[in-house]
Amino acid sequence: MPRVSLSRLAYARSGDKGAGSNVGVVALTPEIYEFLKKSLTVSRVKEHFSKICMGPVERYEAPNLLALNFILHDSLGGGGSQSLKSDAQGKTHGLGMLYMELDVPDDLGIPDAE
Repeated sequence: MPRVSLSRLAYARSGDKGAGSNVGVVALTPEIYEFLKKSLTVSRVKEHFSKICMGPVERYEAPNLLALNFILHDSLGGGGSQSLKSDAQGKTHGLGMLYMELDVPDDLGIPDAE
């Protein structure tokens, strides 16, 4: 199984949700969405953000959008007006998510990088 960056499979948007970060991951195809539902787990995301996410991680599915939404609790040091963190509003957490690497099956049909 090749190991690929999540950025080859999806795009992401993120922002703040109080003291937590809200990260949406949108799959590029329905097949990739089904793969991400199995592979992009709460524990995998928690591990990936272990240095910044001090609270639990929640995941919500939005199948009509081919999307997964993650809430990273206690990841912003109190939020925009209370934190000394460089990204107190979680704007870069989506990009950080896309750096995650996953083992993908050969037949997944990953779109070619342009």
